[in-house]
Amino acid sequence: MADSTPRLQLLTRAGCHLCETAAETLTRIGAEAGLVPEAIDVDADPELQAEYGDRVPVVLLDGREHSYFTVDVVRLRQDLGLA
Repeated sequence: MADSTPRLQLLTRAGCHLCETAAETLTRIGAEAGLVPEAIDVDADPELQAEYGDRVPVVLLDGREHSYFTVDVVRLRQDLGLA
């Protein structure tokens, strides 16, 4: 049976103030859904850096881009079944 739990990831980089804010928001919303977001440094992976490096922070939900620059709180809560 496949795991149907939504996975939250935050693509980030060191020294990014928007990333810090997004991480705090994602941690709070993730906790409401029983999830712990995983932070991934785009600068540690050349492919991620090429794809997302100019748009961090990027929120991924189940491996798909959900929002970038800021967390779309309303939509994320809805997609996690919290709305």
